[in-house]
Amino acid sequence: MDIKKVVLAYSGGLDTSIIVQWLLETYNCEVICFAADVGQEEELDGLEQKAINTGASKCYIEDLREEFVRDYIFPAIKANAIYEDRYLLGTSLARPVIAKKQIEIALKEGADAVCHGATGKGNDQVRFEMAFKALAPEMKIVAPWRIWELNSRSLLFDYAEKRNIPLPITKDKPYSMDRNILHISYEGGILEDPYREPDENMFLLTKSPEKAPDKPVYLDIDFSEGEPVALNGEKLGPVDLMIKLNRMAGENGVGRIDIVENRLVGIKSRGVYETPAGTVLITAHRDLESITLDRDTQHLKDRLANEYATLVYNGLWFSRKREALDALISSTQKNVTGTVRMKLYKGNCIVVGRKSAVTLYEPDIATFDASELYDQKDATGFLNIFGLPLKVEALLRKKQNRK
Repeated sequence: MDIKKVVLAYSGGLDTSIIVQWLLETYNCEVICFAADVGQEEELDGLEQKAINTGASKCYIEDLREEFVRDYIFPAIKANAIYEDRYLLGTSLARPVIAKKQIEIALKEGADAVCHGATGKGNDQVRFEMAFKALAPEMKIVAPWRIWELNSRSLLFDYAEKRNIPLPITKDKPYSMDRNILHISYEGGILEDPYREPDENMFLLTKSPEKAPDKPVYLDIDFSEGEPVALNGEKLGPVDLMIKLNRMAGENGVGRIDIVENRLVGIKSRGVYETPAGTVLITAHRDLESITLDRDTQHLKDRLANEYATLVYNGLWFSRKREALDALISSTQKNVTGTVRMKLYKGNCIVVGRKSAVTLYEPDIATFDASELYDQKDATGFLNIFGLPLKVEALLRKKQNRK
C-alpha cells in the first residue's frame, strides 16, 4: 500500500506510541497524530509533545466532550441502550465521535490514509472502520495489529525498548484501560481470568461499597424532553452535568460492573467498568418514562432499546438504521419531562420518587379505593373476552381427550 500521509488516532498508550514509529519505518510517510478529548482528563497531559518526539509531524488535540455528551451519550440514554442488559456502551459511543473528527482532519490535511490501534480481536476495529467507510469511503485504512508481526505485548515492549520509545505503562501493569467522560473500562492482563476479583486499587471513579459514606445521598434529576438538564435544581450544561454526577455517584460506589460480554467477532471478553453518571441517568430516565409514556409506546421502546444497543456496540452508528431509530425515539421524548428523585447508597442506585407536569399517572384510577373513572365490574366482560381463546382451547382439548 502506497501511503504519503496518514492520520493516526493517538492516545499515547502502548500501542499508538509504537505505531507512530512503525508507520514511519513501514511506509516512509508523514504521520499526523490526533487525540480526542472525550473526558480522559490527565491522560492528555504532555501528549502533543510526546507525539512530536516520537516522530509525528504534528498532533491535533480536539476537545470533543460537548459533542460526545450531547450527540452520542444523551441519545443513548433516551434510547435506554444497554448492551446485553448490562454494558452502558462507554467505549462503543466514544469511537464514532473520535472517528468522525479523525476523518475531518484527514480531509483537511490531504491525507490518503487513516490509522487506528485497535487489535484484530476486538470491537474497536469495527467501530473505527465502519465510521471511516461511511464518512470517507475513498480513504485507505491502516490497521497495524492486522499487519505487523508484533503480536504480543512483550514484543511491543521489546520494540519500544530498542527504539527508545517512552511508554506510559510497564510489562508489570496488570490490565489495560480506556477512559472517557462516560466510563472507564478495564480489560486484559489479570482480568482475563474471569474468576479473579479485580484489585480494589484499580478503580479510579468509584469508591467500594465498603468505603462509601454510611448515609445515603438523595439527588433530584430534572429532564426536559428526555435529556437531563439539572441536578438538585441547578441547571447544568451536558459536560458539567456529567462531571458533577460522576463525582457524586462515584463517591457513593455507584456504577461498577464486572461482566463477560459477547464481542462482535465471536469472542467472549471479560470487562470491568465504572460508569457512575451513566448508571444514574439511564435508571432515572427509564423511570420517568414510566409516568410520561403510554403503555404501547413504552413497550415498543423497551424492545428497540436492545436493538439500538446492539447496533451501537457493533459499530454502526453512521447508518440509516441508527438515524431512523433516533428519529423514532426523539418523537417519543416530547413529554419525557419531569423530575426523578434518586437515592445513592453504598453502590445502590435507587429510584424513590418521580413527578411530571405531563404525567399519565392518575391516582383516581390507580387507587384501591372507590374510583369514579374505573368501575371494577367492567373487568368481568374484559376478562371473558381476553380469556376466550384459552377457554376454547381447554374445552376442545378435554372434548378430544388429549393433553
